[in-house]
Amino acid sequence: MIACPSCDALYRVQVPPKGGRATCARCGTVLIRPIAGAGMRIIALTLSITILVTAAVFFPFLEIHASGIGNKTSLLNVATSFRSGILVLVSVATVSMIVLIPLMRTLLLLYVLVPVVFDRPPARHARHAFRLAQEIKPWAMTEIFAIGCAVALVKISDLAQLGFGPAFWMFAVLVVIVVINDSYMCTWSVWESLEESEG
Repeated sequence: MIACPSCDALYRVQVPPKGGRATCARCGTVLIRPIAGAGMRIIALTLSITILVTAAVFFPFLEIHASGIGNKTSLLNVATSFRSGILVLVSVATVSMIVLIPLMRTLLLLYVLVPVVFDRPPARHARHAFRLAQEIKPWAMTEIFAIGCAVALVKISDLAQLGFGPAFWMFAVLVVIVVINDSYMCTWSVWESLEESEG
């Protein structure tokens, strides 16, 4: 049996052919989508996400010039700019949702998928690691941050001269990679692989 993660509808598993997909009849959520060679692609894309998120923290993100005054900043500077009072929570939330949680999720996915893809026994506590990776997925908001920045920058472009640093373009690429990575990820296939390996 398999339950839809969106509406909790329950179905008896019928595995579609490679390239096909099984969707929820009630809400249309994709339940099973086996793709040949998806494991290696997910590992490669997940490594790319890890590298991009880590590098984007330290490289300059944005440069603003207005009325002869300029300023350049990175995500690390922004995240640590609030050091007292209630705004410390803003810094913690910013760092967590756009850096720490996405990094934690990518590392958990690598921990689970690498042994399975290379036909080795699953890593210790792989089930718990994959479950945690799925549970924190809604809180990994790197791509949401990038889209939000793009919208904000459009609004202030008339007020100041903007220069985009390497970190901005890293986040732009990151949005595309995250979407592609999620399209390859079949949660059911991962659980099935873990059960077969442990069996």
